[in-house]
Amino acid sequence: MFRPHLGLDEGLLLTIGKDSRADSSIHMFFVPFDLAVIWINSNMEVVDKVIAKSWRPAYFPAKAARYTLEIHPDHFNEYEIGHKVEFQNA
Repeated sequence: MFRPHLGLDEGLLLTIGKDSRADSSIHMFFVPFDLAVIWINSNMEVVDKVIAKSWRPAYFPAKAARYTLEIHPDHFNEYEIGHKVEFQNA
């Protein structure tokens, strides 16, 4: 929030203690740019993804997730629902 833009190679990884739809939800208030949002569960599987539009009230994943990855929209197609991911240097 409150950032003027997001660089192509920048992002944010949010984590919660357990898989949850509600706790892994996001809002886009005070975010003046769109984000690619990738939700990942405890098994490191992509469970949902969306292009989150600036200033929208809320986005919830279709399935429970433990991790929420917020990245530049240009990277949206690099992730597919059902694919396994691995975090390096996170």
